[in-house]
Amino acid sequence: MSRVTSGKVTHARHRKVIKAAKGYYAARSTNFRTATQAVDKAQQYATRDRKVRKRQFRALWIQRINAAVRLFDPAFTYSRLIDGLAKAGIEVDRKVLADLAVHEPEAFNAIADKARAALAA
Repeated sequence: MSRVTSGKVTHARHRKVIKAAKGYYAARSTNFRTATQAVDKAQQYATRDRKVRKRQFRALWIQRINAAVRLFDPAFTYSRLIDGLAKAGIEVDRKVLADLAVHEPEAFNAIADKARAALAA
C-alpha cells in the first residue's frame, strides 16, 4: 500500500493564508508562520472594527447635525433639537438628519423650526 501524504492539503491551506496576506509588508506576505499571525490579527481587527464603524458614523452624524443647527441659530444646540423633535413627534434618524443638513439645508431648517416651536409650546 502506498503512503498517504498531506502535501496537497497543506499546500492549499498555506496558499489560502498567503493569498489573504497579499500586500502585507516583508515576510508577513510570504512567510507562512508570520503571515498566519498577521492574517489572524487582521481578522480580529476587522471583527472589532465592524462595531466601531457604527459608533464612528453616529458620532459623525451628530457633529454634522450640531454644526447645521448652530449655523441657523447659535443658541440652539443638537440636544435641544433632538428634544424638540421628540416633543413634536417627528421620528427622523440621525443619518437622515445629517444627510438633510448637508444636502438640503432648507428642509433641515424647516424640521429644526418645528422642533424649536415644539420646545416653545
